[in-house]
Parts: sequence; structure tokens; C-alpha cells
Amino acid sequence: MEVNVLNVSGKETGAKVQLPESIFGIEPNDHAIYLDVKQYLANQRQGTHKSKQRNEIAGSTRKLYKQKGTGGARAGGIKSPLFNGGGRVFGPQPRDYSFKLNKKLKSLARNSALSYKAKDNNILVLEDFNFDSIKTKNYIKLEADLNVTNDKTLLVVASAENNNVYLSSRNLKRSKVISVEQLNTYDVLNAGKLLLTTGAVKTLEEALAK
Repeated sequence: MEVNVLNVSGKETGAKVQLPESIFGIEPNDHAIYLDVKQYLANQRQGTHKSKQRNEIAGSTRKLYKQKGTGGARAGGIKSPLFNGGGRVFGPQPRDYSFKLNKKLKSLARNSALSYKAKDNNILVLEDFNFDSIKTKNYIKLEADLNVTNDKTLLVVASAENNNVYLSSRNLKRSKVISVEQLNTYDVLNAGKLLLTTGAVKTLEEALAK
């Protein structure tokens, strides 16, 4: 797939970049995408939820009233789950939600997501750029020049960590700047437009060749 290279002003430079078919032109595997997104979201969970069982509740252990003769149900203590303020039965306990996926499956899922973006013509290629200073207005101007301000989310993928660009975009809700190493299926699917720098495309090609 051949894509025109744009400059920071949103104009074509005359150069073209060939996106590798093995990354951007495969038959998408929806189940692999599902598993990878499920793992990503599971890894975001802290798993620190906790409720107290009856042996953890602070309270008296004395028997409330005699076993028989009251006409009511027997009760052994105030910490019973049947009473207000008692322990919770089978409540949530701290746990780890993460699970393992094979590298090949994760790679298939990521390439499937990229292929969907390429199929829908939602990929832009921009020449390598940087900002002289950390200013949000610089990033807003970039979005306006590229005419991507109305998209759900703009995902910018650079060849390496670009600190000035990242910090300039950090205050914007619908923008995310990552490096190629941080590229994942969830972010690609969550983005309305995918903006790749020429260096990022080259890095992806080099990683494919290894």
C-alpha cells in the first residue's frame, strides 16, 4: 500500500512510502484482536478490591439471645452476614487479572488492527518532526493543519520517544503520542486516525525483517 508523505503543514511533500503488506495488508483475525484487547484491559485492572468476611469484622462475639424459645431464628453473633454491618459472603478478594498470550498471536492482533486502519484509509504518514518547545498550541496547530481535529482520537506513532511532542499533547483528551515499541492493538482500534512518521514506518519494516 502506497501512501503520500505529508509535512507538518498538512501538504504533500511529493514523496511516497510503501506500507508493508505483511503488516498493513493481511486478512484481519478478529478473534486474535479480541484476545489481545481483553488482555490489555485486564492488565489495567489493579485487582485491589476487597470486602470483609465475618472473621474480619470488628464486633462482639457473644451470642445475641438464647438459642430456643424466642420464636425467632437462631443467631450466633452480630457479625453474621444476615445482619446489617456483618461480614459479606463470597465477597471480592485481591487478585491478579493478567494472563499470558503468545508473541505471535499478539503480533497477529496488532497487524490485524493496522490492516483495518489501512483498509479504511485512516492512516497518515508524516515526515519526521519535533517541536522546539513544549507548547500545547503547537500540537493543536498540527492537528488543524492535518484536518484531524474532529476524529475520535489521533494516535501519533514516532520512531522513538519524542518528548516535546508527547508533553505538548498530554493535556489533550483525544490525542496520544507513543513510540513504535509502545504500539498496541487497543490504541490502534481506539484511534480515529493513525499518524505514522516516516521513521516509524522504517522501524516497523526493520522489525519485520528480523
